[in-house]
Amino acid sequence: MRAGIMQPYFFPYAGYFALVAASDTWVVFDTAQYAPKTWMNRNRVLAPQSGWCWVTVPVRHGTRSVRVHEVEVADPARAEQSVLGALSHYRRHAPHWRAVEGLVRRTFGTLRRPSLTDLDVAGLVAVCEYLGIACSPLVCSELDLHLGAVDHPGGWAPAIASALGADAYVNPVGGAHLFRTSEFAERGIALQFLELPPLAYATGPFAFEPALSILDVLMWNEPAEVARALAAATVTTAAPDCDPACVPARGA
Repeated sequence: MRAGIMQPYFFPYAGYFALVAASDTWVVFDTAQYAPKTWMNRNRVLAPQSGWCWVTVPVRHGTRSVRVHEVEVADPARAEQSVLGALSHYRRHAPHWRAVEGLVRRTFGTLRRPSLTDLDVAGLVAVCEYLGIACSPLVCSELDLHLGAVDHPGGWAPAIASALGADAYVNPVGGAHLFRTSEFAERGIALQFLELPPLAYATGPFAFEPALSILDVLMWNEPAEVARALAAATVTTAAPDCDPACVPARGA
């Protein structure tokens, strides 16, 4: 079983969903320390005039003294309207505006408590269903995992993957430097990395901006086209003697 583990992000970039699609089990790592001004409560979309802008969900208790799962959306109803407002300039130009608007409304509409984790997970599930990606996420704060001490950020992945019985773990290739391959090898877990070819697509009267929120990708592309692009991601396997900063060798 191949596990993927990431913090909850707010409508993240396409590579996040490619990672979900490549995983048999997806774990939402929400027991880590919260970091303000990250992808957890904001992302980037096209700006009305040029370039990109932030679309942000204001939060309460969003300090470094709390865990991610303790952070709350300050005002979900107001946040929903703010997000839709930040996307409103797509309305006249993007062919899939209505579908994306529906995803945002559905995400906020399923929220039963003002939890940032719940909001991000709801968005993840809504997009995965729209793209036909199987996803039944496991939320760390809801699991009874006894992981012990971890002395560096990359140590959580082998500990969680082992606790879940995984024999492989996949991470974005850009994070290869975080990991010690020996920690995976001693648990019998294959350390793997995913690389998604850059996505480029027409954006009507706007100049294309790379690596924006999945919301932007879905505005301009049919869901089947997006799913095919995500499936083009390559999974590579780290060499057994690889150090934390290694470049993974090509593999299955």
